[in-house]
Amino acid sequence: MNESIKAEVLALREKRNIAYVGSVNEEGFPQIKAMMVPEHKSTQVQYFSTNTSSKRVKQFMKNPNASVYYCDDVAFKGALFTGTISVCTDHDTKASIWREGDEKYYPQGIDDDDYCVLKFTATTVNYYHGLQNHTFPVADLL
Repeated sequence: MNESIKAEVLALREKRNIAYVGSVNEEGFPQIKAMMVPEHKSTQVQYFSTNTSSKRVKQFMKNPNASVYYCDDVAFKGALFTGTISVCTDHDTKASIWREGDEKYYPQGIDDDDYCVLKFTATTVNYYHGLQNHTFPVADLL
């Protein structure tokens, strides 16, 4: 793997506060939603918080296939990670990304029944920049 491409993908992912999360609806069509990125600890795993009652959670429970896209619209580059999402409702996972102010969305706190965490585990990434695409296993970034 080209080290400069690796560095660009890692920097792109680490500097974004918003990611675009893709799910598959019941009819098999892709659905995209912008979501806040609450942490940047891992390259292969990304966590997102959402409402347990959301349609996105229902979609991931039926079909865990997912994508997460990070982009720099000024430099016109992006990294599309492909993998699966699992829905986590355990206290420890929810507590790991809980931030002050989240009670605005989940008034009962970390153990709010309508608060869950989406755990995205990537397997591949496609990086686009300068009219070029580079697709490779996420393991190449580790």
